[in-house]
Amino acid sequence: MSGTSSPRIVVVGAGPAGIRAAATLVEAGLHPVVIDEGQQAGGQIYRRPPAGFIRTPEELYGSEAAKARALHALFDRLAEEGRLTYCARSSVIAVHEGRLHVLGEGGVQVIGYDRLILATGASDRVAPVPGWQYAGVYSLGAAQIALKAQGVALGRRIVLIGSGPLLTLVGAQLVKAGADVAAVLDTSSWRQQTRGFWGLAARPIVALRGLALRAGLGRRYQAGVKLEQIEADASGVTALLWRDAGGRQRRTPCDMIGMGWHLRAETHLADLVGCTFTYDEPWRQWLPETDEMGRAGNGVYLAGDGVRLLGADGAEIAGGIAAAACLADLGRPAPAVGADLRKLARLERFARGLARAFPWPFEMVRTLPDEAIVCRCENITAGAVREGADFGGGEANRVKSLSRAGMGRCQGRYCQLAAVELVAAQAGCTPDAVGHFRGQAPVRPAPIGAFLQEG
Repeated sequence: MSGTSSPRIVVVGAGPAGIRAAATLVEAGLHPVVIDEGQQAGGQIYRRPPAGFIRTPEELYGSEAAKARALHALFDRLAEEGRLTYCARSSVIAVHEGRLHVLGEGGVQVIGYDRLILATGASDRVAPVPGWQYAGVYSLGAAQIALKAQGVALGRRIVLIGSGPLLTLVGAQLVKAGADVAAVLDTSSWRQQTRGFWGLAARPIVALRGLALRAGLGRRYQAGVKLEQIEADASGVTALLWRDAGGRQRRTPCDMIGMGWHLRAETHLADLVGCTFTYDEPWRQWLPETDEMGRAGNGVYLAGDGVRLLGADGAEIAGGIAAAACLADLGRPAPAVGADLRKLARLERFARGLARAFPWPFEMVRTLPDEAIVCRCENITAGAVREGADFGGGEANRVKSLSRAGMGRCQGRYCQLAAVELVAAQAGCTPDAVGHFRGQAPVRPAPIGAFLQEG
């Protein structure tokens, strides 16, 4: 740290929110510790490829290339100058009494903090489709990571399913890279998409850019589809059965399927530090509560998609605001944030428009056949979750204990939202009455041997 009297401030996450938070703290004369799972800062949206990668930032990030370059350069400069400490390829797996248990290449170390800024981002929000447990089914984010980090498509003939901007973006990126994308299938109908118009009008250039990407997909893109079954053999995925907007059954041969319905906030650490959660109806997920500056109480601040799903621009702004709140609470000079708060309000309107235009397909989830797999980690079926709801009284954690849904490797990241919908339907209540799975440490898989080296 820069001095013995300096507060220990830790930023978890080095995406747009974490980078901007760290930079704001450094500008105020502090020396933060930044912990991130990546080799280099940038997060998922601005993920950097390995050395020697031949594709340019313009090819990787499109219209966001200049922003990506600027954030990468800013963070790298601060790290090289020794103005922050960067713990790369490290994952916070537990939090207890002001201490983070961090799993890195050398095992688990404990890092104490006086103030904690969580910029943990988000991951794909997926919905189970019969057959999604077979080899060859990936999230849209996984397909994007493979393309950005390795320059490869995950299949020879690809079908993308889901809804939201990421569906269009990944489809366009794969097509531009030369991949064989057979279909891009959106469960949101054209009529539903128009319902988000007024919110999307808050960022007209971004909305028009998305429409241009979609136009480039041509006849590959289909709206208002119904997903029925993923077919597979011993080698993996072979085809997708679906119905178009007119109700006609279609079968599209493929060997890879990418799926995603926008994003799911990464909230496990926020849960472990004691944040209060509320159910957000438009996004149909539980999100942590903060004030407008990102304060969550007890010296904890939240920024980025881990608290509000506002995209890269919103995350960067929120990171600066959270750092400013931290500085003010420490009694140090903090930058003015009035203009940034107004920008966030506009981005919030846009995000709400997205949530309305491209909704989570809860009706599709609630009508899954009993034999469909919901929890891929533990191989738990929809029928088992419904049975757990009958015995568990419609409470999320009781059903989790009875069915084991959410107890696997991903800790409910991919199955929780679907399980809650099934429980709510079975119990005859709303998802907010069901609650959410409690966070458990370790929040990421960790080898037992790592804890033996902890110190």
